[in-house]
Amino acid sequence: MSLSQLHTPEIHHAHRDVTGGWLRPATFGVMDGLVSNFSLVAGVVGGGASGNAVILTGLAGLAAGACSMASGEYASVSSQTELAQAEIAVEQRELEKNPEGELAELTAIYEAKGLNHALATQVAKELSSDPEVAWRVHTREELGIDPDDLPSPWTAAGASFAAFSLGAFIPLLPFVLGAGSITVTLILSAIALVLTGAVVARLTARPLWFGGTRQLILGVLSAAVTYGVGLLVGVGLS
Repeated sequence: MSLSQLHTPEIHHAHRDVTGGWLRPATFGVMDGLVSNFSLVAGVVGGGASGNAVILTGLAGLAAGACSMASGEYASVSSQTELAQAEIAVEQRELEKNPEGELAELTAIYEAKGLNHALATQVAKELSSDPEVAWRVHTREELGIDPDDLPSPWTAAGASFAAFSLGAFIPLLPFVLGAGSITVTLILSAIALVLTGAVVARLTARPLWFGGTRQLILGVLSAAVTYGVGLLVGVGLS
């Protein structure tokens, strides 16, 4: 066994990526696409729309929803990243203008975490000796963000667009394949709701049955409301 192997710490576990810019928009996108288009299809079917009208309405809802989700995610993540970059720039300027004050601030942070004053001062001085390390440390400790892992607005927008489109197409699939009633869509969408809810539960370490059941209830309630609205409006217009 080499010397390097003797001093290399063993890794007994691994963590999932919880800071990336794709997981939240992808998860929310597929859920939103599935629930919103399932509800939309239920609404127009309740209003007495033909199969072709359902397909046209569903495709329009898919395209509009996917574009809206993608643009919203892009704007949201861009604003978040720009704000973080602006605050990082403030921290970099403060380190140039008032290095002693920033050193004292970092020392106080480590003291608050449990280090004694002498050790906290030593650690702060070591980390502050390299300017490139210093501003990154201050950003993480003071702002609570990782400057080297800021979310990408393009990743968030792309993930949201693709996921919404996928979720929104599921309720349409039976009608595209020639189904004449909402029964098949109801069954397929219910299965998809349970599966997507279970996937989210798996990612968040919650029980699979909890995530699946919760998403099924929310989706069915949403579809029931829009079906009722479509039924009432269809009767009123007929």
